[in-house]
Amino acid sequence: MGIVRGLLLRGSQSPWLREHAPGFWFVRRTATRFMPGETVDEALAAARQLQAHGIGTLLTYLGENISEAAEAERVTEHYLTVLDRIRTGGLHAELSVKLTQLGVDVSSSTCYANLTRIIERAGKASVVWIDMESSRHTDITLELYRRLRRVYSNVAVCAQAYLFRTAQDIAALRPYDPSIRLVKGAYKEAPKIALPRKKDVDENYFSLARTLLRESLRQTGARVAIATHDPRLIRRVTDLAAALGVKKDQYEFQMLYGIQRLELVRLVREGYQARVLIAYGAQWFPWFMRRLAERPANAWLLLRNLI
Repeated sequence: MGIVRGLLLRGSQSPWLREHAPGFWFVRRTATRFMPGETVDEALAAARQLQAHGIGTLLTYLGENISEAAEAERVTEHYLTVLDRIRTGGLHAELSVKLTQLGVDVSSSTCYANLTRIIERAGKASVVWIDMESSRHTDITLELYRRLRRVYSNVAVCAQAYLFRTAQDIAALRPYDPSIRLVKGAYKEAPKIALPRKKDVDENYFSLARTLLRESLRQTGARVAIATHDPRLIRRVTDLAAALGVKKDQYEFQMLYGIQRLELVRLVREGYQARVLIAYGAQWFPWFMRRLAERPANAWLLLRNLI
Protein backbone atom coordinates (compact mmCIF):
# COMPACT_ATOMS: atom_id res chain seq x y z
CA MET A 1 0.00 0.00 0.00
CA GLY A 2 2.95 2.33 0.60
CA ILE A 3 3.90 2.10 -3.09
CA VAL A 4 0.33 2.86 -4.18
CA ARG A 5 0.14 5.81 -1.82
CA GLY A 6 3.42 7.19 -3.16
CA LEU A 7 2.22 6.89 -6.75
CA LEU A 8 -1.06 8.65 -5.94
CA LEU A 9 0.72 11.50 -4.18
CA ARG A 10 3.13 11.93 -7.07
CA GLY A 11 0.15 11.95 -9.40
CA SER A 12 -1.41 14.78 -7.39
CA GLN A 13 1.65 16.91 -8.23
CA SER A 14 1.70 16.13 -11.96
CA PRO A 15 0.87 19.18 -14.14
CA TRP A 16 -0.12 16.89 -17.02
CA LEU A 17 -2.56 14.88 -14.92
CA ARG A 18 -3.93 18.04 -13.31
CA GLU A 19 -4.78 19.37 -16.76
CA HIS A 20 -6.00 16.20 -18.47
CA ALA A 21 -7.26 13.66 -15.90
CA PRO A 22 -10.40 15.63 -14.87
CA GLY A 23 -11.62 15.22 -18.45
CA PHE A 24 -11.73 11.42 -18.15
CA TRP A 25 -15.25 10.30 -17.30
CA PHE A 26 -14.18 7.53 -14.91
CA VAL A 27 -12.05 9.98 -12.90
CA ARG A 28 -14.92 12.47 -12.64
CA ARG A 29 -17.31 9.70 -11.66
CA THR A 30 -15.00 8.52 -8.88
CA ALA A 31 -14.53 12.08 -7.62
CA THR A 32 -18.27 12.37 -6.99
CA ARG A 33 -17.76 9.97 -4.08
CA PHE A 34 -15.92 12.75 -2.24
CA MET A 35 -17.74 15.93 -3.33
CA PRO A 36 -21.37 16.80 -4.15
CA GLY A 37 -20.39 18.88 -7.18
CA GLU A 38 -18.18 21.68 -8.42
CA THR A 39 -20.47 24.63 -7.66
CA VAL A 40 -21.16 26.48 -4.42
CA ASP A 41 -24.88 25.90 -4.99
CA GLU A 42 -24.31 22.15 -4.88
CA ALA A 43 -22.15 22.49 -1.76
CA LEU A 44 -24.77 24.58 0.05
CA ALA A 45 -27.52 22.14 -0.92
CA ALA A 46 -25.49 19.28 0.57
CA ALA A 47 -24.94 21.36 3.72
CA ARG A 48 -28.69 21.87 4.09
CA GLN A 49 -29.32 18.13 3.74
CA LEU A 50 -26.74 17.31 6.42
CA GLN A 51 -28.08 19.99 8.75
CA ALA A 52 -31.49 18.35 8.57
CA HIS A 53 -29.83 15.32 10.21
CA GLY A 54 -28.12 17.36 12.92
CA ILE A 55 -24.73 17.45 11.22
CA GLY A 56 -22.76 20.67 10.76
CA THR A 57 -20.49 21.36 7.81
CA LEU A 58 -17.25 22.95 6.71
CA LEU A 59 -17.06 24.38 3.21
CA THR A 60 -13.81 24.57 1.27
CA TYR A 61 -13.35 26.00 -2.22
CA LEU A 62 -10.78 23.84 -3.97
CA GLY A 63 -7.61 25.37 -5.37
CA GLU A 64 -4.05 25.96 -4.18
CA ASN A 65 -0.61 27.39 -5.01
CA ILE A 66 -1.87 30.71 -6.31
CA SER A 67 0.97 33.03 -7.34
CA GLU A 68 -0.92 36.20 -8.29
CA ALA A 69 -2.43 38.68 -5.84
CA ALA A 70 -5.42 39.32 -8.10
CA GLU A 71 -6.36 35.64 -8.09
CA ALA A 72 -6.06 35.47 -4.30
CA GLU A 73 -8.32 38.51 -4.11
CA ARG A 74 -10.88 36.74 -6.29
CA VAL A 75 -10.86 33.71 -3.97
CA THR A 76 -11.28 36.00 -0.96
CA GLU A 77 -14.28 37.69 -2.54
CA HIS A 78 -15.75 34.26 -3.27
CA TYR A 79 -15.46 33.25 0.38
CA LEU A 80 -17.04 36.54 1.53
CA THR A 81 -20.02 35.81 -0.70
CA VAL A 82 -20.26 32.26 0.63
CA LEU A 83 -20.30 33.56 4.21
CA ASP A 84 -23.18 35.87 3.30
CA ARG A 85 -25.10 32.95 1.79
CA ILE A 86 -24.43 30.79 4.85
CA ARG A 87 -25.83 33.52 7.08
CA THR A 88 -28.92 34.27 5.00
CA GLY A 89 -29.60 30.54 4.58
CA GLY A 90 -29.42 29.89 8.32
CA LEU A 91 -26.81 27.18 7.83
CA HIS A 92 -24.68 25.70 10.61
CA ALA A 93 -21.64 25.89 8.32
CA GLU A 94 -18.11 27.23 8.64
CA LEU A 95 -15.18 27.71 6.26
CA SER A 96 -11.94 25.79 5.84
CA VAL A 97 -9.33 27.69 3.81
CA LYS A 98 -5.90 27.06 2.29
CA LEU A 99 -3.27 29.76 2.67
CA THR A 100 -1.70 29.03 -0.71
CA GLN A 101 -5.09 29.88 -2.21
CA LEU A 102 -5.22 33.18 -0.31
CA GLY A 103 -1.86 34.45 -1.50
CA VAL A 104 0.73 33.26 1.03
CA ASP A 105 3.14 32.53 -1.83
CA VAL A 106 2.66 36.11 -3.03
CA SER A 107 3.47 37.54 0.42
CA SER A 108 2.51 36.90 4.02
CA SER A 109 1.00 40.39 4.21
CA THR A 110 -1.28 39.65 1.24
CA CYS A 111 -2.46 36.43 2.84
CA TYR A 112 -2.93 38.05 6.25
CA ALA A 113 -5.05 40.83 4.77
CA ASN A 114 -7.24 38.34 2.90
CA LEU A 115 -7.64 36.12 5.96
CA THR A 116 -8.55 39.10 8.11
CA ARG A 117 -11.39 40.04 5.78
CA ILE A 118 -12.76 36.50 5.84
CA ILE A 119 -12.49 36.13 9.62
CA GLU A 120 -14.17 39.47 10.25
CA ARG A 121 -17.00 38.67 7.85
CA ALA A 122 -17.49 35.27 9.52
CA GLY A 123 -18.13 36.93 12.87
CA LYS A 124 -17.43 35.66 16.36
CA ALA A 125 -20.03 32.90 16.13
CA SER A 126 -18.36 31.21 13.12
CA VAL A 127 -14.83 29.79 13.15
CA VAL A 128 -12.56 29.98 10.10
CA TRP A 129 -10.37 26.86 9.93
CA ILE A 130 -6.90 27.21 8.39
CA ASP A 131 -5.75 24.06 6.58
CA MET A 132 -2.21 22.77 6.97
CA GLU A 133 -0.59 22.06 3.60
CA SER A 134 2.82 20.61 2.72
CA SER A 135 5.65 20.95 5.25
CA ARG A 136 7.27 23.87 3.42
CA HIS A 137 4.29 25.98 4.49
CA THR A 138 4.10 24.81 8.11
CA ASP A 139 6.15 27.64 9.62
CA ILE A 140 4.36 30.47 7.81
CA THR A 141 0.96 28.89 8.54
CA LEU A 142 1.68 28.76 12.27
CA GLU A 143 3.16 32.26 12.22
CA LEU A 144 0.05 33.70 10.59
CA TYR A 145 -2.21 31.74 12.93
CA ARG A 146 -0.44 33.16 15.99
CA ARG A 147 -0.76 36.70 14.63
CA LEU A 148 -4.45 36.22 13.92
CA ARG A 149 -5.15 34.47 17.24
CA ARG A 150 -3.85 37.48 19.16
CA VAL A 151 -6.68 39.51 17.61
CA TYR A 152 -9.48 37.07 16.75
CA SER A 153 -11.09 34.29 18.73
CA ASN A 154 -12.84 32.71 15.72
CA VAL A 155 -9.83 31.23 13.95
CA ALA A 156 -8.54 27.66 14.11
CA VAL A 157 -5.63 25.75 12.63
CA CYS A 158 -4.87 22.22 11.47
CA ALA A 159 -2.17 19.92 12.91
CA GLN A 160 -0.78 16.91 11.05
CA ALA A 161 0.00 13.77 13.02
CA TYR A 162 2.50 12.38 10.52
CA LEU A 163 4.98 15.24 11.04
CA PHE A 164 7.62 14.66 13.70
CA ARG A 165 7.39 18.31 14.77
CA THR A 166 3.67 18.46 15.53
CA ALA A 167 3.82 17.68 19.26
CA GLN A 168 6.23 20.59 19.72
CA ASP A 169 4.08 22.85 17.53
CA ILE A 170 1.00 22.11 19.63
CA ALA A 171 2.94 22.77 22.83
CA ALA A 172 4.16 26.10 21.43
CA LEU A 173 0.57 27.13 20.63
CA ARG A 174 -0.66 26.45 24.17
CA PRO A 175 -0.45 30.09 25.35
CA TYR A 176 -2.91 31.05 22.61
CA ASP A 177 -5.69 28.65 23.73
CA PRO A 178 -5.79 27.35 20.16
CA SER A 179 -8.65 25.67 18.35
CA ILE A 180 -7.07 22.74 16.51
CA ARG A 181 -8.19 20.18 13.95
CA LEU A 182 -6.07 17.05 14.18
CA VAL A 183 -5.53 15.14 10.91
CA LYS A 184 -3.12 12.43 9.88
CA GLY A 185 -1.60 14.30 6.91
CA ALA A 186 -2.00 13.82 3.18
CA TYR A 187 1.09 15.20 1.42
CA LYS A 188 4.19 13.41 0.20
CA GLU A 189 6.93 14.14 2.73
CA ALA A 190 10.48 12.89 3.23
CA PRO A 191 11.00 10.18 5.92
CA LYS A 192 13.16 12.61 7.91
CA ILE A 193 10.17 14.97 8.19
CA ALA A 194 7.19 12.64 8.50
CA LEU A 195 6.45 9.19 9.88
CA PRO A 196 6.41 6.80 6.91
CA ARG A 197 4.41 3.93 8.46
CA LYS A 198 0.65 4.09 8.99
CA LYS A 199 0.90 2.26 12.30
CA ASP A 200 3.26 4.90 13.67
CA VAL A 201 1.09 7.74 12.36
CA ASP A 202 -1.96 6.21 14.08
CA GLU A 203 -0.13 5.96 17.41
CA ASN A 204 1.15 9.52 17.17
CA TYR A 205 -2.36 10.68 16.28
CA PHE A 206 -3.72 9.06 19.42
CA SER A 207 -0.96 10.59 21.53
CA LEU A 208 -1.66 14.06 20.12
CA ALA A 209 -5.41 13.56 20.63
CA ARG A 210 -4.73 12.78 24.28
CA THR A 211 -2.81 16.05 24.61
CA LEU A 212 -5.57 18.07 22.95
CA LEU A 213 -8.35 16.48 25.00
CA ARG A 214 -6.49 17.17 28.22
CA GLU A 215 -6.02 20.77 27.16
CA SER A 216 -9.75 21.06 26.38
CA LEU A 217 -10.47 20.60 30.09
CA ARG A 218 -8.75 23.88 30.97
CA GLN A 219 -9.51 25.98 27.88
CA THR A 220 -12.50 28.26 27.46
CA GLY A 221 -13.92 28.61 23.98
CA ALA A 222 -11.16 26.69 22.17
CA ARG A 223 -12.24 23.75 20.02
CA VAL A 224 -10.74 20.32 19.46
CA ALA A 225 -11.64 18.60 16.20
CA ILE A 226 -10.77 14.93 15.74
CA ALA A 227 -10.61 14.53 11.96
CA THR A 228 -10.35 10.86 11.06
CA HIS A 229 -12.44 8.17 9.34
CA ASP A 230 -10.81 5.28 11.20
CA PRO A 231 -13.51 3.59 13.36
CA ARG A 232 -10.94 1.91 15.57
CA LEU A 233 -9.16 5.17 16.23
CA ILE A 234 -12.47 6.95 16.82
CA ARG A 235 -13.40 4.36 19.43
CA ARG A 236 -10.05 4.76 21.17
CA VAL A 237 -10.52 8.54 21.27
CA THR A 238 -14.07 8.37 22.65
CA ASP A 239 -12.97 5.89 25.32
CA LEU A 240 -10.03 8.12 26.21
CA ALA A 241 -12.23 11.23 26.42
CA ALA A 242 -14.66 9.42 28.74
CA ALA A 243 -11.79 8.28 30.96
CA LEU A 244 -10.42 11.84 31.14
CA GLY A 245 -13.82 13.28 31.96
CA VAL A 246 -14.10 15.24 28.71
CA LYS A 247 -17.76 15.79 27.86
CA LYS A 248 -19.12 15.01 24.41
CA ASP A 249 -19.75 18.69 23.68
CA GLN A 250 -16.14 19.63 24.50
CA TYR A 251 -14.77 18.20 21.26
CA GLU A 252 -16.04 17.22 17.82
CA PHE A 253 -15.46 14.81 14.97
CA GLN A 254 -14.87 16.00 11.42
CA MET A 255 -15.04 13.82 8.31
CA LEU A 256 -14.99 14.26 4.57
CA TYR A 257 -18.16 14.22 2.54
CA GLY A 258 -19.07 10.73 1.36
CA ILE A 259 -16.75 8.77 3.66
CA GLN A 260 -17.81 6.65 6.67
CA ARG A 261 -21.38 7.94 6.61
CA LEU A 262 -22.67 5.21 8.92
CA GLU A 263 -19.94 5.93 11.46
CA LEU A 264 -20.80 9.62 11.35
CA VAL A 265 -24.49 8.92 11.90
CA ARG A 266 -23.64 6.64 14.83
CA LEU A 267 -21.59 9.37 16.49
CA VAL A 268 -24.37 11.93 16.12
CA ARG A 269 -26.97 9.52 17.49
CA GLU A 270 -24.76 8.91 20.52
CA GLY A 271 -24.61 12.64 21.22
CA TYR A 272 -21.23 13.62 19.79
CA GLN A 273 -20.65 16.83 17.84
CA ALA A 274 -19.87 16.22 14.16
CA ARG A 275 -19.11 18.16 11.00
CA VAL A 276 -18.61 17.14 7.39
CA LEU A 277 -16.10 18.90 5.18
CA ILE A 278 -17.70 19.64 1.82
CA ALA A 279 -15.24 20.44 -0.96
CA TYR A 280 -16.29 22.00 -4.25
CA GLY A 281 -14.78 23.84 -7.21
CA ALA A 282 -13.26 23.05 -10.59
CA GLN A 283 -9.69 22.65 -9.27
CA TRP A 284 -10.40 19.36 -7.53
CA PHE A 285 -7.88 16.94 -9.01
CA PRO A 286 -4.88 17.34 -6.60
CA TRP A 287 -7.23 17.23 -3.61
CA PHE A 288 -8.97 14.17 -5.04
CA MET A 289 -5.68 12.30 -5.50
CA ARG A 290 -4.68 13.03 -1.91
CA ARG A 291 -8.02 11.61 -0.77
CA LEU A 292 -7.26 8.39 -2.64
CA ALA A 293 -3.77 8.32 -1.14
CA GLU A 294 -5.15 8.61 2.41
CA ARG A 295 -6.70 5.18 1.90
CA PRO A 296 -5.13 3.52 -1.14
CA ALA A 297 -7.89 0.88 -1.16
CA ASN A 298 -10.08 3.68 -2.54
CA ALA A 299 -8.00 3.46 -5.72
CA TRP A 300 -9.96 0.28 -6.51
CA LEU A 301 -13.05 2.48 -6.80
CA LEU A 302 -11.29 4.33 -9.61
CA LEU A 303 -10.41 1.05 -11.33
CA ARG A 304 -13.94 -0.33 -10.95
CA ASN A 305 -15.38 2.79 -12.58
CA LEU A 306 -12.90 2.41 -15.45
CA ILE A 307 -13.80 -1.26 -15.94
